[in-house]
Amino acid sequence: MAKTRADNRTRLLQAAEKVTYRYGFGKTALADIAQEARIPLGNVYYYFKTKDDIGGAIVDLRVSRFKKLLQQLDKADSPKERLCGFVQIKINNRETLARSGCPVGTLCSELRKNGGAVAKKSTVLFTEALAWMEAQFEAIGKGVDSRGLAVHLLSATQGVSVLAHTFHAPGMIEMEAARLKEWIRAL
Repeated sequence: MAKTRADNRTRLLQAAEKVTYRYGFGKTALADIAQEARIPLGNVYYYFKTKDDIGGAIVDLRVSRFKKLLQQLDKADSPKERLCGFVQIKINNRETLARSGCPVGTLCSELRKNGGAVAKKSTVLFTEALAWMEAQFEAIGKGVDSRGLAVHLLSATQGVSVLAHTFHAPGMIEMEAARLKEWIRAL
């Protein structure tokens, strides 16, 4: 029975992530999540008491995935290669980003508009990214400029995701990513 409970929670969380990405967190109802997960609506409350609880669980899931991604990037031989690997992820996902936007940026922006505890919690997604990037720039030897360079890189990757989505133009990501990689390698 415990396995079924864990499976149902996982199904609900995966459904919530999918549906909120597709329609937006604010426009998604618990009924939409239950329907996507094929679980009765009343059962949702057993696993998640509020919609904010679901939002927090989505943030936790994305943080966990992001940390695993960073562990993979950390296997690269140099900080420049690691940073270029981060940029490459945008290229690899350019079609999805152009079609639906950045799942992290979109979620954080939407949650921030609504405020509350889950909005505050969502900042960890960008906090983790900035800290990791800053550490890479420090390893390159950029010292006190490392934080600013990290903000620039994260802003550029998020910005091009917004533009590619707005214009449904995955080529924008390829173009900007090439420039970013060239900039990183020249540091």
